[in-house]
Amino acid sequence: MNNFKILLLTLVVVGCQNPQTKKTMTTKKIVIAHRGASGYLPEHTLEAKAMAYAMHPDYLEQDIVLSKDDVPIVVHDITLDDVTDVAQVFPSRKRADGKYYVIDFTYKELLQLNVSERFDTKTGKAVFKNRFPLWKSHFKLHSLQDEIEMIQGLNKSTGENIGIYPEIKEPAFHLENGKDISVIVLKVLSDYGYNTKKDNCILQCFDATELKRIRQELKSNLFLVQLTEFAEDNSKLPEFATYADGVGPYFKQLIKKFDPKTGKIAFNDYVKNAHELGMVVHAYTFRADQLEDLPSFDYLLDLAFNKANLDGVFTDFSDKAFLFINKN
Repeated sequence: MNNFKILLLTLVVVGCQNPQTKKTMTTKKIVIAHRGASGYLPEHTLEAKAMAYAMHPDYLEQDIVLSKDDVPIVVHDITLDDVTDVAQVFPSRKRADGKYYVIDFTYKELLQLNVSERFDTKTGKAVFKNRFPLWKSHFKLHSLQDEIEMIQGLNKSTGENIGIYPEIKEPAFHLENGKDISVIVLKVLSDYGYNTKKDNCILQCFDATELKRIRQELKSNLFLVQLTEFAEDNSKLPEFATYADGVGPYFKQLIKKFDPKTGKIAFNDYVKNAHELGMVVHAYTFRADQLEDLPSFDYLLDLAFNKANLDGVFTDFSDKAFLFINKN
């Protein structure tokens, strides 16, 4: 498969909508710091979030997984294997599948782990070889509460108003293990003042059943985004609109025609239709060090904002996206 096409298949879009309103939207182009400044420091560490904050994004993203004692932990996966030294610190704590799960460790135990740049567990090599060196310096896991307090503290001390963009990870897995992650996360968000769509928080999830439950059963008034990953989800916009403020198809779902010889792309009417429903569309993940055969990161951002007409991007390089937006 052509490298450029591979890149396109790795991008995902998310958006928001108002099911009662059909209109063409004109919105501010925004930047979401994907796992913090993950292009420069190990993902989802407080150091990466502090660096990202200084890059002037509109939102900082948090992926949320529960610990054994129900503390919401900011980490991308329900497992710890490829970003921590858990195999060395707790070698006997893996499950039958050979993996180490966040949910099997208390918060105190999780704080004993060192965090590193993401690596391949089979080879031990970094996934992104030119990013922060593996196992250098000292980085730790942290709770959702810790991160919110840091962001809100920085908002106070700097006068900025940067928002949070949490994702509830694998709620069905948590329920299977006796934990209701959505109730716990919503309680934390509420405790810190995130309750309505006017608050600077966007809550996202891939699990459609759970997101619908968050809106209808748990009565959340937060701005909700339904993430999706399959082409057939394109036809489900009306259903998603009954409970969510947004939807997140893969970027490939926006492509009507692709010419692998010239790299030219024709987009379908998905974004147009989303805008007519009152939805903004944010896309991820944009990486300056994963361009494949594209000429530059600015070229990719131009494709995103000006050709696909996206409203925002999730990126590991918030500084570069901020500069692009503010010079165009």
